[in-house]
Amino acid sequence: MTLKIKYGILLLLILISFFINILGLMHLIPIYITSPVLFLSLLLFFHSLGNRNRFRGFNSMK
Repeated sequence: MTLKIKYGILLLLILISFFINILGLMHLIPIYITSPVLFLSLLLFFHSLGNRNRFRGFNSMK
């Protein structure tokens, strides 16, 4: 349940930053501000996708 909310928020962030980037391409907002925002939102999304099923080792019985 929480994974769906997390991915939903990340996808919403990508859509918002894509819209802001379109505004930057129309020269309404500086493009050097909007492009890193879109890049960071995509980076967060793909990092969370690649990090979900990783083997983290065995827990020690101390």
